[in-house]
This record gives sequence, C-alpha cells and structure tokens, in this order.
Amino acid sequence: MAAILTTAFGCLLGSEALANRAEDGARNIVLVHGAFADGSGWKRVADILAHDGYVVSVVQEPLTSLEDDVGATNRVLDRQRGPAVLVGHSYGGAIITEAGNNSHVASLVYVAAFVPDEGETVKSQVRSKPGAANSIVSTADGYLLVDQSKFPADFAADVPLAEAKFMALSQVPWNSKITSTPIADPAWRHKPAYAIVATQDRIINPDLERVMYARAKAKVTEIRGSHAVFISQPRAVADVIERAARTGDQHR
Repeated sequence: MAAILTTAFGCLLGSEALANRAEDGARNIVLVHGAFADGSGWKRVADILAHDGYVVSVVQEPLTSLEDDVGATNRVLDRQRGPAVLVGHSYGGAIITEAGNNSHVASLVYVAAFVPDEGETVKSQVRSKPGAANSIVSTADGYLLVDQSKFPADFAADVPLAEAKFMALSQVPWNSKITSTPIADPAWRHKPAYAIVATQDRIINPDLERVMYARAKAKVTEIRGSHAVFISQPRAVADVIERAARTGDQHR
C-alpha cells in the first residue's frame, strides 16, 4: 500500500510540476494535419517536441468541412493552459488561419501549407500556381483522394517507400466542398507567423508557398523535402516550431 501511495503521489507531483512549468511560460504546441492524412503523421515531430520539454497536442479533424475542422481545432485549443503555437500542414494551413484567432494562440507555423487571405479559397490559391502533381481523384460522393499508385512520388517522395505506401492506403478522404470555402478572418493578419517551404513539394507549388508566406510576412525557412517534409525532416520542422515558441510571446 505504501508503494502504491508513493507512486500515486509521485504522479500528482509530476502533473503539478508540468502545470507550473506551463504557467511559468513553457509553450504548448498544437499540431494540425492536412488533407489525405491524419494526426499520426506528426508522431516524429511530436516526440522531438515532447523530449525538448513542450506540451504537445494533436488535432484529429474530420476533413468534412472547414467549419468542422476549425471546430475540432478550437476544441483542442480551448483545453490549453497558457499560450500555444498552432501548427498546420498543407490544408491545415487554412484551418489554422481561421482557428488561429483563438485567444490561446500566440503564433502560427505553416508547414508546406496554404495561407489564404480573407475571401480566398484553397482552390483559388491552387489555380494561381498549380503544383506538379496531377494525381488527385474524386469519389462518387464528392470526396478527394490521391491516387494510391502515385501517392509515394507526389506526396511523400522522400519517405521510405513502405511507409509511403501505407500512407497511401490509409489516407483520409477530403470533402471537395472545402476547397471552395472562403476564409473569413485570417489570423496571420493579427499574429506572428513562421513558415516552411518544402522545396521538392509536388502537391503545393513551392513558389506558391513563397508568395503566400511573403504576403503573411512570415519568417520563412526552406527545407529540402517533399510535401511530407514533417515526416521526412522532423528535426528541421521541430526547430522552426521551437523558434516560434521561443519568440511568440514577444508579439503578444
């Protein structure tokens, strides 16, 4: 019994220490996945951030509508204690552009991501500078997927092939209506932004990423990687997130 009480008391002390550290200014990190993916893709980045002392949360948004996806993100943000860095990959950039207005968000990080302005849509951004890939197909009920045979080369060219193939067969369908849903209030107009250009990206044109990031006045890092750069280059991506975490409060 004494051993059990000691263990339980130790867990309580650990939780209290973590809470106190958050109150002293340690950053929370909230990670948002994009289309055709789910939150498990963030595991390598999340492991690095947790090892480095950050409190990490991963959003599992349904990809059914922008409203639903922003709602899922706010549900996680509302549970944070203290300020958070909100990170979005790919379509996740559109999500954090809206959800970034949450009062818990100190700064934004865009990882090979869309950065729409007010009234813009993912579709309008893609049409302005199309990517190299031509592998997205539609289901009968209006959801989008990446052709499984082309997924490794177009989405995850620098990820081990066996892993890329599994990503292809486990991808999450994306409601095509989302691509035509305009942004209402872009958070990057009010909060500091950081951004990663994946220089070998075939899904989002790297030049489009550069244009969007420049408009958002983001601090930009270029990383040689595919659209799945957060999987293939987790340390480099985590470094950018940690940079945002260290400096975000200076702008609040």
